[in-house]
Amino acid sequence: MAAALGGLGLLQGRVRLAAAAAATSSLGRPGRRAPVRGDAAAALPSAGRSYGSEAKEEEELRVRYLDDEHKGIVVLGLNRSHAKNALNKNLLKMMTKTVDALKSDKKVRTVIFRSEVPGIFCAANLPVPTIAAIDGTALGGGLELALACDIRVAASSAKMGLVETKLAIIPGAGGTQRLPRTIGVSLAKELIFSARIVDGEEAKSIGLISHVVEQNEAGDAAYRRALALAREFLPQGPVAMRVAKLAINQGMEVDLVTGLAIEEACYAQTIPTKDRIEGLLAFKEKRPPRYKGE
Repeated sequence: MAAALGGLGLLQGRVRLAAAAAATSSLGRPGRRAPVRGDAAAALPSAGRSYGSEAKEEEELRVRYLDDEHKGIVVLGLNRSHAKNALNKNLLKMMTKTVDALKSDKKVRTVIFRSEVPGIFCAANLPVPTIAAIDGTALGGGLELALACDIRVAASSAKMGLVETKLAIIPGAGGTQRLPRTIGVSLAKELIFSARIVDGEEAKSIGLISHVVEQNEAGDAAYRRALALAREFLPQGPVAMRVAKLAINQGMEVDLVTGLAIEEACYAQTIPTKDRIEGLLAFKEKRPPRYKGE
């Protein structure tokens, strides 16, 4: 968490981190979004700032639990307009406390980090499946935060880059480590040495992001794509999602033989769960499973 929050830059533009929290303590619910209805496009929660009308204007971190077909998705809105969402000790404390609570809330499956300040975003990392949705510009620490996520989605018009060398410093929030692991050592060096900024199309071509989408009039195309991905995660077993990420992340840092041992240990954690029994029973009865994260 500390490394991910140490970014020097801001995610400028409408950027959201959809954190697929295969989470398992209750977080206070300051308000629920009204039920979302309509066609497939309209059914997506708005990326505009009006979604959290129940929250107080002075709240720097707003929490909303979505309903209906998006039940299980929590939206965290950053609201430090006076400081362009720059991270301070108070916001870091609130984000850490909220993230810790979400991790133990069995009803939470997906968390979306978003900005309520037009044109600016900064976000935290979660130790659970995450999606970064970039609708605007992610430079410096902003891109480093996105790199800390498992999946990145961006609009074709989005701008991304690690530009710290222009300021005679280097990426200091994981960029020099995560970018090479994402796009390869040689290309990562080229982008950092040149402080080059790439758009969504080029980012997709070099493997920096997983999905690129054309921007829409609302300016939230990447958010909508990320939300669609997050909805794909909702039906899966929460425990399995968590240990799958653990197996992949730890396995990538070791040799194959050790990685297979890690996978075996993680697999063993899913065997005694109630969710596994429910999955087998649901398959036998030809019905959707009802997982509880147990």
